[in-house]
Amino acid sequence: MPWLIIRWALLLFAMAPFFYYLLATFAALRFYRRPVPPPANFTPPISILKPVRGLDREAYENFASFARQDYPEFEILFNVSDDRDPAIPVIQEVIRDFPSVPIRLLTGCEQLGASQKMNKLVRLAENARHDLLVICDSDIRVDPGYLRAVSSPFQDSSVGLVTCLYRGLTPSSLAADLEAIGISSDFDAGVLSAWQLGDIEFALGATMVTTKARLSGIGGFAALVNFFCDDYELGNRIARSGYRVELSPYPVSTVFPVQTLGQSFRHQLRWNLTLRSSRPLGHVGLIVTHGLPWTILAALIAPSAAVSVAYVAAYLVLRGAMAWTVGVWGVRDSLLRCRMWMLPVRDAFGFVVWLASFFHNRIEWRGSHYTIRDKQLVPLKTTAPPSLR
Repeated sequence: MPWLIIRWALLLFAMAPFFYYLLATFAALRFYRRPVPPPANFTPPISILKPVRGLDREAYENFASFARQDYPEFEILFNVSDDRDPAIPVIQEVIRDFPSVPIRLLTGCEQLGASQKMNKLVRLAENARHDLLVICDSDIRVDPGYLRAVSSPFQDSSVGLVTCLYRGLTPSSLAADLEAIGISSDFDAGVLSAWQLGDIEFALGATMVTTKARLSGIGGFAALVNFFCDDYELGNRIARSGYRVELSPYPVSTVFPVQTLGQSFRHQLRWNLTLRSSRPLGHVGLIVTHGLPWTILAALIAPSAAVSVAYVAAYLVLRGAMAWTVGVWGVRDSLLRCRMWMLPVRDAFGFVVWLASFFHNRIEWRGSHYTIRDKQLVPLKTTAPPSLR
């Protein structure tokens, strides 16, 4: 009798991921079917802030995509750590190729805290000429309509920050493909589910757009220089200050490097630690989003072959529907369109990473090593501060 109770309890709980898949699918349909207002004549001047460390794959195209914007007035500011950064020649080439776009390169920044990204953003914001700031990582690529899309929500004075979903561009390697598929079919689904259940109160590092006034109201980037989850913290603080975080339907692309499975594992582990640090209960709650292990368990303990087949069929159909609706139809991910068959492999990989995240608190980011303590970065080794230019 106890075994029967346990078995049916497990079979019942194994259905939780199916309800999550339905929630995310519905959220995507609702989000992308909202009426989009026609473009308005609202084009405030913009400063694009680019903290850079090292050379990303296809860096020139990534940087140049921001210089090709269909927007009347904007500038691009880059900040590298020192004169030896390999991205400098690429940035200088972009400056030469786009003489009509105001582009500046700053070298070095004051070491205010452990986060080199936030240290750079402090200096970039101080040097920005315009009030509206667009912050995004160096491996992001956008289309020419990007600035119009992310600036238009600021016509509403209640908006404090705009952020975007994203998809992956890969060098067609297994490790990179697994990670990219996880973004558009899993990570983006989680963000849309959060949007469906309530207001978005966080930002995604792929795009963070805010104003100097909103930023000043939370203490500026200087208040975030020791935080691990700086993008989450920025969005959360602006939301708590009374402004709305707007999730834009405009997707951007992140360009993945050539990487091994081990490198991909460590990268995704850092993402999981980000969630564990910023939203511990939400990280534990991800157990209901991992449909593959629950489906396998249900198939093994089901009372009949028909029930086992039903669980497997439900997983394949509902997981596939969510991935297609969110990733292919929503964020228009061409990689996922061609790699739908990889979803079970991706789910197995993602589940292992999630389990491992409960037993780690150390990360590597762009060559620097940290331990995570109370949401903050603690450097494991220090380097001499770079000079400023």
